[in-house]
Amino acid sequence: MPNVQAERDGWEAEARVGVVVPHADVGPESEFQAIAPDDVFIHASRVHFAAMRAGGEMDPKIPHDPVRAFVEPPLIDDAVELLAASPLDVIALGFTSSAYVLGASGEKELFDRLARRTRGIPLTATTAAAVTGFTALGARRVAVVNPPWFDDRLSGLGADYFTEQGFTVVHHGPCGLPSNQKLITPKALSDWIRTTVADHRPDAVLVAGNGIRAVGVIQALEKELDFAVLTANQVLFWHALHLAGAGEAASRITGYGRLFGTAPQGGRS
Repeated sequence: MPNVQAERDGWEAEARVGVVVPHADVGPESEFQAIAPDDVFIHASRVHFAAMRAGGEMDPKIPHDPVRAFVEPPLIDDAVELLAASPLDVIALGFTSSAYVLGASGEKELFDRLARRTRGIPLTATTAAAVTGFTALGARRVAVVNPPWFDDRLSGLGADYFTEQGFTVVHHGPCGLPSNQKLITPKALSDWIRTTVADHRPDAVLVAGNGIRAVGVIQALEKELDFAVLTANQVLFWHALHLAGAGEAASRITGYGRLFGTAPQGGRS
C-alpha cells in the first residue's frame, strides 16, 4: 500500500476559538482570521442586533436600546450554548458597546449568567480583554477611540468603564470618520489616531468597536508612535488564545502589535 500524503484539512487545530457576533457584522471573523496562525481556527455564532440591517447597514449613530438588548436573554445565551456544544477551547463575545452600557459590574453579571451555558469553556469579551491587555503592558494612561457610530454618551460610558477599572482615560470619543463600515480605511484611521490621540501621550490606545476596520494599522502606528496600539478584535483574539491555553500560538503572531509578545499577568487571565 502506498503512503498517502494528506493535505491540510482543517482538523489539525492548536486551538479553536468561538466568537459571537452581531448578525450582519463580518468584522470580528475577518480580523480574527487575518491574525490567526494556520493552526488556530475560528467558529462563529450570530445574534440578531436590531441596529444593523442586511448588508451591514446601520444608522449614523446606533441607538442604545438595541445595544442593551443584544446581551439580554435568550438570544445570546442560546448562541453561546450552541457554540459551547462544539469542541471549542474558548468563546469570545465580539461586541464592545454592550459592556459600555452595562458597566463593569453588569458585564460580570453577564459573564456569570452565560457561564451556566458554556460547559466550562472559558469566556471573554472585548472590554474585559482590553483591561487584561492594558494591565499586561503596564499601561495606566489610556486613550479610547470609538467608532463613528457611537454617540458621545456611549463614548462617555466607555470612559467610565475603564475609569472604574483603575485606568486614567486621557482621551475618548467617536472618531471623525464616515459612519459606515465600508468607508473606513486604514489610512484614514491612522491619520485620525496620529493627529487626534498622539498629543495626549497615552501609554496605550484602544480602537474600540469590533465592527471597525483596524488591525491592519497596528504595526505601523506602534513603530511611529511611542505607545501601544490595541484594537477590539486584536485584544479579544489575544486574550482568547491565552484563555484557551494557546499562549505559544499567540507568541508566534507577528505584525499585529507588541501585545502578542506579552502574556497576561499570572498566565491565563
